[in-house]
Parts: sequence; C-alpha cells; structure tokens
Amino acid sequence: MRKNAAILIVEPEKPLAARLAAAFESRGAGVLIAHSFQQARNHIEQGSPDIVLCATHLEKGNDGIAVMAEVQRKGPAIPVILISSTADINACKEAIKLGAYDYLVKPLAVDELVRMVDQAIRPLTVLHEPEDFAFSGVLSRSPAMLGVYRVLRRVAPTNMSILIEGESGTGKELTARAIHLSSSREKKAFYPINCAGLAETLLESELFGHVKGAFTGATADRKGMFQLADKGTLFLDEIGDMPLIMQAKLLRVLEDGLVMPVGGTSPVKVDVRFISATNHDLAKLVEEKKFRQDLYFRIKGVSVTIPPLRNRPQDVPELFGFFLKEACEELNRDIHRITEPAMRAMVAFPWPGNIRQLRNVVRSMVVMCDNDMLDLRDLPPEISCVRQLQAPTALTGDYAQDDMLGRPLEDVERRHIQQTLELTSQNRAEAAKILQIGERTLYRKIKEYGL
Repeated sequence: MRKNAAILIVEPEKPLAARLAAAFESRGAGVLIAHSFQQARNHIEQGSPDIVLCATHLEKGNDGIAVMAEVQRKGPAIPVILISSTADINACKEAIKLGAYDYLVKPLAVDELVRMVDQAIRPLTVLHEPEDFAFSGVLSRSPAMLGVYRVLRRVAPTNMSILIEGESGTGKELTARAIHLSSSREKKAFYPINCAGLAETLLESELFGHVKGAFTGATADRKGMFQLADKGTLFLDEIGDMPLIMQAKLLRVLEDGLVMPVGGTSPVKVDVRFISATNHDLAKLVEEKKFRQDLYFRIKGVSVTIPPLRNRPQDVPELFGFFLKEACEELNRDIHRITEPAMRAMVAFPWPGNIRQLRNVVRSMVVMCDNDMLDLRDLPPEISCVRQLQAPTALTGDYAQDDMLGRPLEDVERRHIQQTLELTSQNRAEAAKILQIGERTLYRKIKEYGL
C-alpha cells in the first residue's frame, strides 16, 4: 500500500465504513468517510482522492454510479471500486462499462479489498510523472488509447514526422497539439491547416507563401505556413485529400527544408516539425495511385491510429464531464450532474461523429436543460431513440405514440429496422450491432421488407 494514499469510502452502513477505514489507516493510508451522496460530493469537490470505494446503494435518487460520475468529472484517472449488497453480474458488467475499476459484493474480505486498492492506485504514481502524455478532453481509460499514449510519449520530444490516422471527430488535431506541447518546440508556433478545405492554388499559397505580383490580388509579399511555423510545428489535417501536384511540392520541402514562395526565385530555409492526419486509408490510396508512395513513407515516420469512440465507451463519462464543465463556463450555466439513466443512454450510443459529436451534444443539452441536473428528457432524439431500440420489450414512448400497439409483428419489426437504419445513416454494420443481429440477417430483412 502506498503510504499517505488518500482513500474516500462512501458507505451508508457506518460500522462497515469504520471497519474499512481502520484497515486502511493501519496500513498508512489517509481515509475520508461519507455516508451519503452529498457528503461524498463535498469531499470530492474539496480534494482529489487517490481512489474511491463506494456502495452501489445510497439514498433514493442517488447511487454509486452518480458518485462515480462526480469522481470522473473531478479527475478522470481516479479509480472507483463499487461495493454491492447483491451479486448481480449484469450490474457488475454495466458498472465496469461505465468506468468503474472493479466491483465487489458484500460481505467483504478486507484483505482482498486492500490488494485490489493497492493494484488500482499503484499506476497513479506513473500518471503524475512529468513525462506522462495526457491532454485536456482526450484523457482515456481504454487500453487502445493508452497504447497510443505510450507511443506518443516516446516520439513527442523528437523531431520525427508523425502520421495520425482515425475517423473524423476522434480528436486528431487535439492529439497533434498535445504532441507539440510535449516537445522542445512548445514555446514556438503551432499552425494547423486543413488540406481538404482549400483549392490547389490557394493551398500552395497558404503553405509556401507568395511574392508581390505572383498572381492577381497578390499586392504584397506574404509568408506561408511553413515560414510562420519555423522552429515550431505544422499540422496538415486531411492530407489524404491533397492534390498529387501539391504532394510533389510538399515532398521537396520535407526532404531539403527549402520553401519556394509562389512567384519567387529564392528559396527560404525553414525548420519545421511536421505532423499530418487523415481519415482515409493512405496505404490503399497509394495502391490506387491517388497518393504518392514516397510522400507516404516520408510523413509516416511514426504512425498512430486514434480509435473511434464507439470502441471505447468507458471514455464517455469522463469526456462528458470535461465537456459539461466547458459548456457551463461558456454558457454561464450551473449544471454539474447527470442522472444514471441518461448517462447509460450516452454510453450505449455508438457516436458516429465521435468526440466532436459528443462535445456538440453536451453543449446542446446544457442549452436546453431547465434544471441543475441533466436527464433523459434533455437527450437529443438520436440518442433517446437508441435507448428505446435497445429495450424493445418496453412498448412505451415512441412505439405507443406511433400507435404500433396492436399492429402485426411484421409491421413493428419493419419500422424498428427502418428507424435504426435512419439513425445510423444507412450504415448496415452499425445497424446490425444496435439490433444485435448478424449483418446477413439484416440484409435479408432489408430485402424482405423492401427497405
């Protein structure tokens, strides 16, 4: 047990709370006790415990999941161990899915709990070291992201080119900024540019600059991104959409560090750290002759792939907490909580727009909320719809309002599949996952119902 570890015990049974406190204090830990949700919340707001041990059942309206949400808003890396009076395997799985470190059932074996706490808080000594790679809004508990962090922690201090791959909205630019801030160039400029948003001629001018008179409207010399980012970092987003002619010009700059402004005759020497990102499969584009192979190998000094949010649902609560705080500060609202059913619905949602979509949803919820706590009624329709589709036995809500009761099962199934396909923008693979059926079965149903 790490000496002076701060442990928060949230347990309404006072004798049990006292017994656990004594066990940890005898091992050199500092212990705080809370017997209610409000007491726990006060302790969490006043300090950052190294770990929280929390009963799943507290008072009516609040439970261990609610406490866990408060903890994750305070510090996403703080582990939470939930303690239940019933051996409910489904509840156990759900708790871990929502971000709990582990789950124990009463009566507790104190020695087992002590070992579990020791294992849970030991990694925190690493998380607080200066070389740790972490950044606001993209902290993660998922093994896939921790693997990404391990790679970036090693390459960030170097000058190696880095290629960041991943779907739109996964936080590729935030990752690039974090690399810059973790490098020796952190005090110099970071310049991002979206290659997909500019025409070829404008992209060339933006990157390399131009001299006066180079083209109509060029009334003065203008430095490009490479010169502005000298001694700093240049981030080229969606590089897979860069035209082939520009790819050749970019390659020359990367190889010799010389930039030729549009219309210029004298190259300019630059020293730039180069980071690129794409939501395309660049290797496939190389095979299709749509992306230069030599440039591909040049920008891929080190490559990492940011996994989509649907593959790491355990990150939703902590990202939600970060974006909730951000939205409240921006909109001058005082909302600090979300109900357990609403959070469960958000964790279950596949998030096709990834982190960007989550951020926008949280902001929308804050705008629309009339209370000091977010609830199911504040969820956007696309998320509440998924919640209903995942509980098809409950013939309430939209099914009742749409007058589906009393209709043939074939009509209900057809409507159900149609709504799911609309929800996923006709992504059959995602629809099959939500419906919990095989893709072949879904294809057969689509053909059968003429969808």
